Amino acid sequence: MSYEVIQKVGRHQYIYLAEGYRNENGQPRQKRRPIGKIDPVTGQKVYKPEYLAQLHRNGVQSGNLEPEGLFSAEDIRKSSVRSYGSFYLYRKIAERNGMVRALREALPACWTEYFTLACYMVSAGDPLMYCEDWLKDTESYPVGSLSSQRISELLLSLPPQGREAFYGSWYAAHNDVEYLALDITSESSYSELIEDVEWGYNRDHEQLPQVNLCMMVGETSRLPIHQTVYAGSHKDVRTLVTSLSRFEAATGKRPATIVMDKGFFSAKNINFLLGDSDGEAHNFLISMPFTCAFAKKQVESERKDIDCVENTIVVNGYPLRAVTKLRAWNKDHKVYTHIYYSAKKASGIREDLYAKVALLKQRADAEPEKCLDDGECRKYLIIRRSEKQASGYTVSIRSDVLEKVLYTAGWVVLISNNIPDALQAMCVYRDKDVVEKSFLRLKNSIDLGRLRVHSDNAMQGKLFVGFLASILMAEINKTMDRHGLYKKYTMKELVNLLAKLRVQDINGRRILYPVSKEQRIVYEAFDVELPTE
Repeated sequence: MSYEVIQKVGRHQYIYLAEGYRNENGQPRQKRRPIGKIDPVTGQKVYKPEYLAQLHRNGVQSGNLEPEGLFSAEDIRKSSVRSYGSFYLYRKIAERNGMVRALREALPACWTEYFTLACYMVSAGDPLMYCEDWLKDTESYPVGSLSSQRISELLLSLPPQGREAFYGSWYAAHNDVEYLALDITSESSYSELIEDVEWGYNRDHEQLPQVNLCMMVGETSRLPIHQTVYAGSHKDVRTLVTSLSRFEAATGKRPATIVMDKGFFSAKNINFLLGDSDGEAHNFLISMPFTCAFAKKQVESERKDIDCVENTIVVNGYPLRAVTKLRAWNKDHKVYTHIYYSAKKASGIREDLYAKVALLKQRADAEPEKCLDDGECRKYLIIRRSEKQASGYTVSIRSDVLEKVLYTAGWVVLISNNIPDALQAMCVYRDKDVVEKSFLRLKNSIDLGRLRVHSDNAMQGKLFVGFLASILMAEINKTMDRHGLYKKYTMKELVNLLAKLRVQDINGRRILYPVSKEQRIVYEAFDVELPTE
């Protein structure tokens, strides 16, 4: 939009018509053209005749020109310019998907602060202590100061009942019945003051204690639905019952199918899911480890007959052999048992293993003494002293170990109590990676690679803000993927592109900078109306 600016030059004050634009580097610039001056005696505006003629052609009478439309150079120097475009997108996304409403209902006194912190995480990805600097240059909800001390107070004061109320309202906003992928990850920490930070299996392979974060993500919506924090020493299998119980307590009982990998498998968990001990049944799909005799039995029963064209299914262009049988799990329940075999995968595993063992044997033949204490060599090779050999040792391959490793190569066994079709079950199981991708964004795109807090309450607060940020990132990722925006931008580049759209406040008047062609394309992809004053 255009607006008038008064500029003093020597003893005279001239009136210019200014219009904002962006140069080829995306930097804000301004075009000005003189349209008149200020009468030094009366202080009134005196416009050029050609400018008045232009106004007349546009239907504007000179008597309708209001003095409050004038800004002096001093006014502009005192004005504030803030980034607007990215926060505008976050707000529109959160209003549309029900996130704002859920936050307002659950945390009415401080929901804007938590939402703004989540927006900062997505935009900057830096530690929360720098949020105040970002907020000074960014249009947002009126949250006042978000200094490091204020942020600490917010994280510490997040009420558990408010957090759980949000999960309930958030899940209620999604009426579609969808498969919920459940998985767990590690969050490392240096803190010795957080009670739940313990040593355990670190999924990032870091030599640090951790907490475990269990999350549910909708496979269709691709949105995080619920999360629970556990002590770092807990194994996946021990968290399932508590995770589902807390999820139902917060969200109510709605039909849903929980999709899990083999880390959550145990006979006790399957009995719980099936509703044994007078409990209520849960729909589920889970992969079985081959440490389970039930899974080995299924492979053995199908090994001779599964590899035929009649048993072939194609999942995302990848051929598999598949057989489904209704098997008795216990005296009260039967489960759909889906057995899959990939000859290509089995062949690849065999070739890789043979190559690995061959290289180990070559090394052991050359330097047998150095390989005596090598764990991999001991696993696959037998190294014995022998006076008949020049090296003083004989080296042989443990064929029984290779056979054991290859026995289940290329095989997968899934069981479910409500999915009877093998093709559907495999498609649903493969879509489980939405939760793994959510974890990757959580750790790599926002400040949650380390906890960087020093109390249990602050940890819960920060992970809750991270959950909100994950919702925003999931929505952005979904739209970018659907419209092919990743061909041109990373998520960070898209956010930075929108952040270049700015607003300026001059004398209480809010002026929006022009929307560029690229920004317009992005907003249209998100089905968001263009921002206006």
